Amino acid sequence: MPHPSTAAAYDQLAERWLDGVFDGSNGLRQHQRALAFLAPAAGGWALNVGCGCSSRFNRLLRTHGLRIEGVDVSARMLELARAADPEVVLHHADIRDWPLPRSYRFMTAWDSIWHVRLAQQRALMRKLLRALEPGGVFIFSAGGTDEAGEHVDATMGPELRYSTLGIRGLLALIHEADCDCRHLEFDQHPEQHLFVIVQRRA
Repeated sequence: MPHPSTAAAYDQLAERWLDGVFDGSNGLRQHQRALAFLAPAAGGWALNVGCGCSSRFNRLLRTHGLRIEGVDVSARMLELARAADPEVVLHHADIRDWPLPRSYRFMTAWDSIWHVRLAQQRALMRKLLRALEPGGVFIFSAGGTDEAGEHVDATMGPELRYSTLGIRGLLALIHEADCDCRHLEFDQHPEQHLFVIVQRRA
């Protein structure tokens, strides 16, 4: 199970992403890089895992002809997300248990799935990778350690759990899932914030 306070913590923190202090460009460059790996095609779906309340990626996704679906455990985050962009199809659910309704051309899990316990990270990543269409692209952020690990941190205020399979574990899992790593970057060095772009083999 995720840490019991995950949904409650993000209910409490939701407005922080809209307070004018949060950097609204966070993750945009990385998503532009990921979308560049998509073959030109019309239509298709994008899934935002742990979508939160910020709609900053939505315009970029739509320029690639993508319809957007979002899923999050925080009811308050979804309330704000719905107000910001009513066209997004939103689901209040835990991604671990939520039955994915379709396959996706593009998926993003930006600063979200690392709250799932380490013991469940592998199963969740397999689930998401298998939901990619052939040629589909997945961008996610993770803790940039060599080995797997998890810890609890209260820097944002509420206590939150963070876990990672580690770079070695992630790369092995990506290969096992018939996908390829297209890009891996420490984008906030020296902080251990890693983002990875994965593409499913055609």
